[in-house]
Amino acid sequence: MGGPLGAIIGRHPAAAGGGGEDELGGGGGGGDGGGIIRHNRRCRDLAFLVLFAAFWVAMIVNSSFGFNQGNPLRLTYELDYKGNICGSRHGDPDLHELDVRYWMNPNQVYQSGVKDNKINLADAKAICLMECPIPAADGLNFVCDYPEGDIRLSIDDWINRDYDYFEFLTPDMRNSSLQLQGPCYPVIFPSVNVYWSCQFIARASNVSLKHWQQMGGINIDENILIYKTIHKAINSKSSVLKRYVADIGKSWPVLIVCGGLLPLFLSVIWLLLIRYFVAAMPWITVVLFNALVISVTMFFYIKAGWLGNDPLTVVIGESDPYVHITGREISHLHAATVVMTVVMIIAFLSSIAIIRRILIATPVLKVAAKVIGEVQALIIFPVVPYFILAIFYMFWFSATLHLFSSGQVLRNDCNTDCCSYDLKLGKVNCDNCCGYSIHYTPHIGIAILFHLFGCYWATQFFIACSSTVIAGSVASYYWARGEISHDIPFVTVVSSLKRLLRYSLGSVAIGSLVVSAVEWVRFILECLRRKLKLFDSARESCFGKMASSSSQCCLGCIDWTLKSVNRNAYIMIAITGKGFFKASVLATGLIMNNILRIGKVNVIGDVILFLGKLCVSLFCALFAFLMLDTHKYKSAHNKISSPLVPVVVSWALGFIVAKLFFQVVEMSIDTIILSFCQDAEEHQGNAQYAPPLLMETLDEQSELQRLTQGP
Repeated sequence: MGGPLGAIIGRHPAAAGGGGEDELGGGGGGGDGGGIIRHNRRCRDLAFLVLFAAFWVAMIVNSSFGFNQGNPLRLTYELDYKGNICGSRHGDPDLHELDVRYWMNPNQVYQSGVKDNKINLADAKAICLMECPIPAADGLNFVCDYPEGDIRLSIDDWINRDYDYFEFLTPDMRNSSLQLQGPCYPVIFPSVNVYWSCQFIARASNVSLKHWQQMGGINIDENILIYKTIHKAINSKSSVLKRYVADIGKSWPVLIVCGGLLPLFLSVIWLLLIRYFVAAMPWITVVLFNALVISVTMFFYIKAGWLGNDPLTVVIGESDPYVHITGREISHLHAATVVMTVVMIIAFLSSIAIIRRILIATPVLKVAAKVIGEVQALIIFPVVPYFILAIFYMFWFSATLHLFSSGQVLRNDCNTDCCSYDLKLGKVNCDNCCGYSIHYTPHIGIAILFHLFGCYWATQFFIACSSTVIAGSVASYYWARGEISHDIPFVTVVSSLKRLLRYSLGSVAIGSLVVSAVEWVRFILECLRRKLKLFDSARESCFGKMASSSSQCCLGCIDWTLKSVNRNAYIMIAITGKGFFKASVLATGLIMNNILRIGKVNVIGDVILFLGKLCVSLFCALFAFLMLDTHKYKSAHNKISSPLVPVVVSWALGFIVAKLFFQVVEMSIDTIILSFCQDAEEHQGNAQYAPPLLMETLDEQSELQRLTQGP
């Protein structure tokens, strides 16, 4: 253990440690005690503090690139044949009211789906409309190109005429239109708005097709391939990913309420209940957890269409009841529903399994409740990292939307033979056949990965800082023998915060970096495994499956162990002022010497606290479902593609906020237990500084264990 810690963290005469800067515990001790925590501290792990500062500079530069190059409209709306973003005010023409992409030439759509054909759907002529056109019931409608050149109509007049100015065309223009070269094209196929693109239904309008043939129009191909081609483009992996990211931007009020304000309120309420109703809280937590898991699962069943009559639909606005259009979002929702069903079953069985052990958790929580009652500022302190994280997440989510949309709009390189009427030139032009697409360079992918990693590291860092401050405050309470003056509940927290900022930021930075690095190694290996599985799914051997599962399991165990070691290392950093690695060694040695004692009193308490965090986050997910189930998010421009991502993000944010507040109880228990173990080691097994309640609790734990295990 490297020697006793009593001289470092006990209440000893001022001569033992000097005065001035070393008395960082502040006042509040007795006249003979001087400072509560005193030690010749100095800055630790400075290299990692510099690395963390460099990381923040890189995060700002990386985000600036996204803000400069990105346009979140690209995540929702598509491009027309001129490279304009539908719905944008900055296009030529102004398209701020025209947000639905429509392919004008059905034959181009058909040919782009034919195997080995040189035409791609991205090069087919598409314009932006307010809504998908409908074939005429007793005639033939046309959709004409944006008015320009000799067509002297304003955009508003063009819209009011349902995009049809065929009667104004010259004979040459009409002949060109009958050859499907524009500027006007017939509306033959019905279409529906699927995520702001007009999905053709492979069922031609017989009346419209008959009129088209009577006018001398060329043959139009009728085939299910027209439907499949557009469906494939709309449901590509990149398109679905962009819609999921866009959902985050559209549902920002939901994230603020369900990911920020609601978990703040619920976490504070939970801490107050732990403070005043500690005996009932384990039972309330378990019952509430199961009720919330069942409720969230039922909402998934409703949106998956397996329960009730309110399933997720990919169509925006009215749709043909006889036409069923699926999408990846619906498949993902089905998968999430199955996962939630499994989670619900496991949660219920686990709750039954721990019922006999819940009695053991109550005395452990009593100790934390006692500490919170004495050091009341601990309930308020998590608000500080909460607001810091809130500001960071607002910046991070905004940068995320811009980074994911930061590709360049460039003309495609195509070798197709096509001709269309150019209104500006006043003739058929066969030179500009290529359309526009958003091109992403490899460095954008690297920037996005770094941005995601930065979020995880920053989150772990702020949580670690909060844990260290709480541990320092609780250690002051323990080693003062519980003799705390009226003003010290606030002074201990402030003093602990000062020690962190002055000496231990580098140690916290390396601890959070280690956990983040392991998490990302797991993420990268999982991505590689999925890619290899796609390449050789049929030949994946049993050995390969076993190796993959084993590696993931090992990394998961390492990750869990590191998080546990880190948490105890932060306690020793707060108490001793040592560097991260030295504190980890001290904490690990102390735990190994007292593994039975710590495990006996701590495991069930951690389970109850974990269930409490899940209760808060599940309630946030449930409320997010309720908010997203309103008309605002089910129609028009704010329609989200799926409630899955906003609900998951609300759950994650709720869990992080709950973790910030619940670690007051968690770190209080861990700090007091570690301090008790060290105290007992230094005094031949008889802890001298332990509060009476802690001694009673440990004796009660032994008795409860005998009762629960039976004769």
